[in-house]
Amino acid sequence: MDQAEQRRAQTKPAAAVEKIRCDACPVMCYIADGKSGACDRYANHAGVLVRLDPLTIIEQAKDDGHKLVPFMNREEEWSGDLVGQSGFVTAVGAGTTYPDYKPAPFIVSSKADDVDMVTVVTEGIFSYCGVKVKIDTDRHLGPEQAVVRAAGEAVGHVTTGEYGSQMLSLGGVNHLTGGSKKEGRITCDTLLNLCNGKAVELTIDEGSDVVVQAGKPPIVNGFQEERMRVGCGSATIGMFAQQWFGHSDEVVVVDDHITGVLSEHQAGKVLGVEPTGIRIKGRRSTPGRYFQVAEPGAGWGGTDVDDPLAILGDFDPKVAKAGQSLLMVSTTGEQYAYFELDDELKPVEKDLPASLKVSVERIAENCEPACCSVLFMGGAGGSLRAGVTENPVRLTHSVKDTLTYVSCGGAPVYVWPGGGITVMVDVTRMPENSFGYVPTPAIVAPIEFTMRLDDYEQLGGYMDAVVSMEDVLAQSGSRRVQNPDDNPWPTTSKLYRWDRDRGS
Repeated sequence: MDQAEQRRAQTKPAAAVEKIRCDACPVMCYIADGKSGACDRYANHAGVLVRLDPLTIIEQAKDDGHKLVPFMNREEEWSGDLVGQSGFVTAVGAGTTYPDYKPAPFIVSSKADDVDMVTVVTEGIFSYCGVKVKIDTDRHLGPEQAVVRAAGEAVGHVTTGEYGSQMLSLGGVNHLTGGSKKEGRITCDTLLNLCNGKAVELTIDEGSDVVVQAGKPPIVNGFQEERMRVGCGSATIGMFAQQWFGHSDEVVVVDDHITGVLSEHQAGKVLGVEPTGIRIKGRRSTPGRYFQVAEPGAGWGGTDVDDPLAILGDFDPKVAKAGQSLLMVSTTGEQYAYFELDDELKPVEKDLPASLKVSVERIAENCEPACCSVLFMGGAGGSLRAGVTENPVRLTHSVKDTLTYVSCGGAPVYVWPGGGITVMVDVTRMPENSFGYVPTPAIVAPIEFTMRLDDYEQLGGYMDAVVSMEDVLAQSGSRRVQNPDDNPWPTTSKLYRWDRDRGS
């Protein structure tokens, strides 16, 4: 050993811990002692790779109403006592199977209706994923196919307008990996925040600025929405025609999609409402139903008009009469105005009569609160299946045959028909902070596969890796939360075909 090597040996701490390499995702971070990797999910603890997120176990309440840790509360930690009837190990905080040649982090045995069950638990790394966002608002957010941006980067697009809601499709592999590094990073960050229940600011090309947060009202161009419309203009006529009959000669329900006119509508005809000579600008569809009365916007009924009279032409002098009354109202009841025709058959605004005020209030009463819904959607048909079975396609077939029940954080999912295992889940039904990320970039989402133990063996499952619930509960770093009342218990026999076919 030369003198330089001797000096280096003397200055190097004898107990120094080298960096260790994390194999939990394709980034393969080298992590120094006491530090975490790029995803903040794994760390080096004295040379040992450890998980930082607690493993989350959901619990059913006892029949005696014993209080459990609230489902969305991270402040209270589980004491370690078995306080419920049974537990279900979710994949939240479980870790991943990557690089997928090895069994899933937890393969847990349990009992359901005296049947031996097994739940395979893993946090999947989803490059092929996104969110579908339903925004309850009548206001125009942007044209279909318009680009949706976060921090200036394209993260998705507008899809369709549904019944009282605007739909966005955000994320997907093309935004995560098909664009620039910045686009991928911001897309991943946007998806992560939305899935974990945080507010996200979005800008729509040729449209609006909107703040979206799962389970919260949308904020459009700085204004918080309060109501989801009761229906289109035609539907509103049908619902409330009886309450208007005899109180107003004419009613127009202004709507960007289908504006309704009482005297021409079938509901008005059945009641015997007389023609009023009203003329509506727009394209007449069927009697009492008009399309394209104005451009989309943030005004009355999702149109761009602030003055409802802008959608009216001149009244027909052969039919209309001086003193004739007219109520104009939006599909949420937020905008309304009452008019009477003067001697020149021009509408003159008057105070709303008390008899009509009741009906306007009834429209508002029938509107549900505006809300943003965020559904995570991901394809689990790839290599994570290798953490479940040595023959991955058997898992796909088992899911499609309803022999295997899929959940995300214990929450029920919708499995799309067709090839692969493509799932969709309401993020508000999952435990808090269920989602993570890796800087490839990709979203890390929990997924569980539950089935009969004998079915798992037939799949070619990793039987040597099966552990008991007691073994899992004995590990440190767990948290226990209550199963929401509207979530089915993941191991109930009603969710499985085996209960019907095998009579177990």
